[in-house]
Amino acid sequence: MPDAPHIVGDVMTSPAVAVGRDARFRRIVRVMAEHGVSAVPVVSGGGKVVGVVSEADLLPREEFRGCEPTRFERIRRRSDLAKAAGTTAAELMSTPAVTVHPDVTLAQAARLMAVQHVKRLPVVDDEDRLRGVVSRGDLLKVFLRPDEDIEEEVRRTVVSYLFPAFSHAIHVSVRNGIVGLRGPVHDVSLIWVAERLVRAVEGVVGVESRLRGEETGTGGTRTAQ
Repeated sequence: MPDAPHIVGDVMTSPAVAVGRDARFRRIVRVMAEHGVSAVPVVSGGGKVVGVVSEADLLPREEFRGCEPTRFERIRRRSDLAKAAGTTAAELMSTPAVTVHPDVTLAQAARLMAVQHVKRLPVVDDEDRLRGVVSRGDLLKVFLRPDEDIEEEVRRTVVSYLFPAFSHAIHVSVRNGIVGLRGPVHDVSLIWVAERLVRAVEGVVGVESRLRGEETGTGGTRTAQ
């Protein structure tokens, strides 16, 4: 079977930059600029994550500066107006924070980011203490995995596992993360299983399968992205 998937703890940035609840507006902006991040966790005195301040939380200050909000804005954008008047992290942060544990898989973290519409996730332990931060860019690092490493894992955990008697006859190639499979197999019903397992190998971008039945020649070419 494919090797165990990478987890958030493998790619997160640690130690993570954070601010306290009483951090002032300009201090938060300065921290973001100095570290090149779009959001920072807000931690309590015990190091527990209590919220997150993002650029979106800070922008209402500029948006409503020097102008009187309309009646519609006062009704529909109460939260943004409150943040426009906020001066500390406690007043500006979004809470509760969307967090993740270090043993969560990269796929699970990516799904959480997509559902919650966030770009970064504080990584916390079982007591909600900050251990790091994982960003969208961190999750994409797996696709920088060398083709040679992907090929070795596909041969070892997929081809040899499913087709031990034919592994010598199955050609595996990897180019830019796209895995090519070519050769005869004893059981054509396992072809789709092989393709699915290869797609599960981390770093794989797509699969081009030309596996075929040993005697009948069935199988054909299949491409899965």
